[in-house]
Amino acid sequence: MKYLLPFLLLTISITSCVKNNVKQRPQYKQFFEKYKLNGTFATYDNVYNEFSVYNLKRFRDSAYSPASTFKIINSLIGIETGILDPKEVMKWDGKPKAFKQWEADYAFKEAFQNSVVWYFQDVARRIGKPTMQKYLDSMQYGSKKIIGAVDSFWLNNTLTLTSDEQMGILKRVYFNKLSNLFSSRTMSIVKDAMLMEKTDKYSISYKTGLTIGKNGLPLSWIIGWVEHPGANPTVNFFVLNAEGNVTTDEMINTRKLLLMDLLKEEKLLSNYQQ
Repeated sequence: MKYLLPFLLLTISITSCVKNNVKQRPQYKQFFEKYKLNGTFATYDNVYNEFSVYNLKRFRDSAYSPASTFKIINSLIGIETGILDPKEVMKWDGKPKAFKQWEADYAFKEAFQNSVVWYFQDVARRIGKPTMQKYLDSMQYGSKKIIGAVDSFWLNNTLTLTSDEQMGILKRVYFNKLSNLFSSRTMSIVKDAMLMEKTDKYSISYKTGLTIGKNGLPLSWIIGWVEHPGANPTVNFFVLNAEGNVTTDEMINTRKLLLMDLLKEEKLLSNYQQ
């Protein structure tokens, strides 16, 4: 397992990947086919050290542009350096955007949750290429490449990472294992922005990403975790990577449906209401 072992070993008090704890889920192909998509999906149970995966080869070996999942990293760097004030409202420039909802002024949390590209492009320009590169190198983030403009390199298929590497990043963010780079305040602000749904039974934190892959097809991510409160609280990390010969609108409309189908199959959202 090329990257699975490293992400399990990433400073998280886990010393090995027990083969019997890796459960492959070939039956999950039906859910991808339901939405005319190909891809990979994995969950990791931090309590029981159990890893389940559909399409292990793609999860482990295939690297893709992070698209807007890079907003997690962009946000951490921006807040930590003081370049991004979470309370600052950035002004829309008045020009048409890809989505109507982006044509407005935004503060950090709302911009993050609505994946407002222009907002985070402005953050990246403020950070600048030298500082951005320093952090990518320090984090060992994917291919660590910044090719082209600093406000779009995470969208142009030059910076790439695997689903396995995405899982490792999630674990480091959740457990504050980047304290050598980011303060607990910075980590808390970003994790709070990732919280998308909360009930008395569970909460779901995630970030989506969407771009056009090297093959010309829409490529999408949803990466995050599910928490269950109670006397014995649990956290399960998940990574969904999907692509297909569909429109970008179709991808946007179906990726969360696919995620919920898969999380319910993993018994993580048995009471989820559509």
